[in-house]
Amino acid sequence: MRLAPRAITYTRNGQPADVLKVKTLNALPNLQSNDVKVKFLLSPLNPADINVIQGVYPAKARTITIDNEEYRLGGNEALAQVTEIGESVKDLSINDWVVMGASQSGTWRSSAVLPSKDLIKVESNALSKVHGATLSINPPTALRMLEDFVNLKSGDYIIQNGSNSAVGTAVIQIAKAMNIHTINLIRERETTEKTNQLVTELKNLGATHVLTNEEISQNSKQARESIKSWTQGKELKLALNCVGGKETTEIVKTLSEGAYLVTYGAMSKQPLTIPPGLHIFKNLQSVGFWMSRWYKDHTMDEKKTLISEIVKLIENGNVGI
Repeated sequence: MRLAPRAITYTRNGQPADVLKVKTLNALPNLQSNDVKVKFLLSPLNPADINVIQGVYPAKARTITIDNEEYRLGGNEALAQVTEIGESVKDLSINDWVVMGASQSGTWRSSAVLPSKDLIKVESNALSKVHGATLSINPPTALRMLEDFVNLKSGDYIIQNGSNSAVGTAVIQIAKAMNIHTINLIRERETTEKTNQLVTELKNLGATHVLTNEEISQNSKQARESIKSWTQGKELKLALNCVGGKETTEIVKTLSEGAYLVTYGAMSKQPLTIPPGLHIFKNLQSVGFWMSRWYKDHTMDEKKTLISEIVKLIENGNVGI
């Protein structure tokens, strides 16, 4: 007996536990000539998904109509398998694995009919479903930030906070593959033992050095001296920020002239404060990065190339989950 398609939906913004409901869909739309029917194999939950549901994120959810009522669909990232193709679809086949090439595809559902132009084929037989399902947001964010702002060379250093986040760990691993050294900030855990355990985990991934936020905020002079001794005179041209607040201000003070501070998150919900002198006398560049905007601004061929690069990094053992 075939189960009816289902989806995690909501009709108003709010806390997920209050507004999300599982709805059974009467039927999927008819397959048009350029459409593909897929079943979703795995659909991750990212922090941005929660923000979309709460209504505090710039992206808007995809909508569907069920029994003449409009519902919003949760989910942005997924691995899906092609189960049926329209007569004009040439670049996909039944059983192919695909990831989403369009933002807010509404991936928290069992199946869907989607335009083939919005799907990217996963060209690999070596990836696990978990790897496939997490191809399109966090590792690409890490790679783009490492390559798009500063011309990093082998042996260079970067610094980042939120280093144990999904993007942070991807930065560590991809940087290691590029022979880029990383200085990584983390929050202290409940006990020294747990903090040391996290430090060990990050170093096992390839982190060069690890500091706690508390070390850099409470004893910033000593922390800067440590960073200076680690870099041995090399310039520190790139900082990646997903936290904000006082610790990020201290990170900025470690940067070299003409460096970039790239902000892609604000987990502390604290303002980003940068002393004017760093902009004036060090020519600090403070910019933002949003993966959804990158996808919007680039062609499908460029998106496919990016996903292919991530697939190769995973296949070569450079990036794991």
